[in-house]
Amino acid sequence: MPTFVVETYGCQMNVHDSERITGLLLEAGYTQALADTQPDLVVFNTCAVRENADNKLYGNLSFLAPRKKRDPNFQIAVGGCMAQKDKDLIIKKAPYVDVVFGTHNIGSLPVLLERSRVEEASQVEIKESLEHFPSTLPVKRDSAFSAWVSVSVGCNNTCTFCIVPTLRGIEKDRPAHEIMQEIRALVDQGVIEITLLGQNVNAYGVDFGDRLAFSKLLKECGKVEGLERVRFMSPHPRDFTDDVIEAMAETKNVMPHLHMPLQSGSDKILQSMRRSYRRDRYLGILEKVRDAIPHAAITTDIIVGFPGESDADFEQTIDLVKQANFSAAYTFQYSKRPGTPAATMPDQVTTEVMSERYNQLHKIQQEISKNENVKMIGKRVQLLVSSHEGRHDLDLNRVNGRSADFRLTHFDNSAKRARPGDLVEVVVTEAFANHIVAGQPVSVKKTRGAEAHAAWMEDKGDQKILLGIPSLASLKTL
Repeated sequence: MPTFVVETYGCQMNVHDSERITGLLLEAGYTQALADTQPDLVVFNTCAVRENADNKLYGNLSFLAPRKKRDPNFQIAVGGCMAQKDKDLIIKKAPYVDVVFGTHNIGSLPVLLERSRVEEASQVEIKESLEHFPSTLPVKRDSAFSAWVSVSVGCNNTCTFCIVPTLRGIEKDRPAHEIMQEIRALVDQGVIEITLLGQNVNAYGVDFGDRLAFSKLLKECGKVEGLERVRFMSPHPRDFTDDVIEAMAETKNVMPHLHMPLQSGSDKILQSMRRSYRRDRYLGILEKVRDAIPHAAITTDIIVGFPGESDADFEQTIDLVKQANFSAAYTFQYSKRPGTPAATMPDQVTTEVMSERYNQLHKIQQEISKNENVKMIGKRVQLLVSSHEGRHDLDLNRVNGRSADFRLTHFDNSAKRARPGDLVEVVVTEAFANHIVAGQPVSVKKTRGAEAHAAWMEDKGDQKILLGIPSLASLKTL
């Protein structure tokens, strides 16, 4: 049985797509490669949002070229948004790639691999629109107790910096009964936390004309017995309505965390980005959320250096960040993407200016994040114990978990009371910009998720699955 590894770049949607790719390959007779072994197949599931994603892919492909030359049976496949965007360009730059497949035809991968093997020729298949909702594909999840659930694919927005709508297509919504059927099936398998996914998740319902569809969906999730935590990402301020805030506040298992992309604090830049809201509207949403859910944590995305961004525009972003008190902000330097309106706009900001602004914003937000986390010291918080967010120090008694409001928390588990998938209560003792620290659990709630994780680990035995590609150089030399 040939072995494989999937290397994933990009957003949570891509992570979930990679779970589907893994499920498809397992169903087709492949097995996941173990650490310290050479996979027979490497699948790159790519992103096209930023230029460095392109560079990373082609750099990694060049690493694999020598092995492909020595071993013609070794296969390479490239999928995802960059495959959808570049199509034949990937084969032109890396003619040794066996398969290129797009965002709309993940299910074709096993057939394309076999066809490439038989015909001894590269296969490129890019569908321009979605034929079947990808939730019908088999999935091999990375967690036994936490799962992604897609409510929609595609996006109807026209942000001038973003190429994703071109690559993922217009929004397609799943019927609510199908979503709830999947959620209940996951809970029956031991899942206790689900994250609802969509390119613009709170626009859910536009496909069938129900503006209240997303809030209804959140409330339905609240009725599922055994489902401890519900999250969602990423919403758009334009479509974020009061009924969703009400559903968040009233539905017990919907977590008090909102990730609300800002992108810029300047009305001029927001208009140029075609974001369809302004800073007052954005701050108004935050005020309503905090009025309804005082303990909610709010995170965001911000782009610095968008074309035409002046010093004054950037200062307006800094001003809004200081007003908003985000618990965390994911900041990015603007990346020019061919095919987007922003790529040809005048007054492109220089790399030097972008870098300076990025560093300034990052420093300010780190201070705000630390101050927000300091407020947690002495408080009792509930964590879902994690199995995948490992520390890099030598303190093996420290275990990680996520609080209800999504703060990464390291806690003392020297008494070995908590298992991955358990819900524990801890008291916060220290705070840093990117995480908080707590002592031993005050209480431990054993969950079906922890039982599912234990069974999952027992099935894997001592095998350590190769997740991603830790050493592309080793693939080249061995």
